[in-house]
Amino acid sequence: MKIREPAQFRLELVQYALRFACEDCAHFDPRARQCGHRYPVDGHTRAAFEPEAAGRGTFCKEFELA
Repeated sequence: MKIREPAQFRLELVQYALRFACEDCAHFDPRARQCGHRYPVDGHTRAAFEPEAAGRGTFCKEFELA
């Protein structure tokens, strides 16, 4: 899913303390920097949602809040 209004998303990210990235997921191994299901993490990390990433971020269907 692509974000239609990235500026609005960034505002709501702070306002609501959203958790959505690999770093927030129960399946993510921070030491190995990989998904426990072996899904690729590129595009699902917080860095992928930063403005300089130019819309590269996508949401993972396996996300589970840690």
